[in-house]
Amino acid sequence: MSDSSDNQVLKLGLPKGSLEEYTLGLFARSGWRITVGSRNYFPSINDPEITCTLCRVQEMTRYVASGILDAGFTGKDWRLENGSEVTVISDLIYSKASPTAARWVLAVPGNGAITSYKQLEGKKIATELPGLTKKWFAERGVSVEVEFSWGATEAKVVNGLADAIVEVTESGSTIKAHGLKIIDEIMTTYTEFVANPVAANDKFKMAKIQQIALLLQGALAAERLVGLKMNIREKDAAKVIALLPSLNAPTVAHLYQTDWLSVEVVVSSSVVRELAPVLLANGAEGIIEYPLNKVI
Repeated sequence: MSDSSDNQVLKLGLPKGSLEEYTLGLFARSGWRITVGSRNYFPSINDPEITCTLCRVQEMTRYVASGILDAGFTGKDWRLENGSEVTVISDLIYSKASPTAARWVLAVPGNGAITSYKQLEGKKIATELPGLTKKWFAERGVSVEVEFSWGATEAKVVNGLADAIVEVTESGSTIKAHGLKIIDEIMTTYTEFVANPVAANDKFKMAKIQQIALLLQGALAAERLVGLKMNIREKDAAKVIALLPSLNAPTVAHLYQTDWLSVEVVVSSSVVRELAPVLLANGAEGIIEYPLNKVI
């Protein structure tokens, strides 16, 4: 890697829009405080080695590929749609903003006769993802007219402006609410942290990029976990510890001049509701549950 020292600042692109608030919160849990002013596209951050720019995820890879930004957050879908030459640093499935990876799906009128993409030969498809949609149909030998949609894509079919749509969804509920049915899946997408290839070859910038990726992944992992601390008599320790679905072996310490132990463990937040009563029934006392900022 090169050891460039003429610009020891990482130019970071943050997603503007639906993922903005969540991303800023994720950075806060990772140790970076980002403040966005009113009508300001250049937030401040408590790190002199980073400057921030708010940018829509649809355009992020263009700015990263051109070097205007060194790194940024986008979707796998928009990286492929734009065809930008960027380096993928890590995948980030935002577990609260998007509990699962989102899907781009092919949908048609729910009460219509179309049940397969093959029946769309010569039909009009509306989508915000025209490049990948054209490629998907071409790979299957079906000729369609693909029209770019500026939004409210589901309404295009309802109003008769298109025969089908390709739209992004998590649960499919919005599509169903518009009287449409999903007949195929175009691709699965999720958030990606990407870098400019030149920045990725710069020693300082790559170290900073990797630091961000590591801590964000740690913050994401922590969302699904909690810490548990409890007191156990030594005679009950074996059976209680055997009940703990720990990330690793629990931490055990003797309480001063007693036959009690303090046991601390990291577990999935989803098991605590069922686990706590069982622990109490087997001799645990003073159970404390606490949130985690990061698990690295």
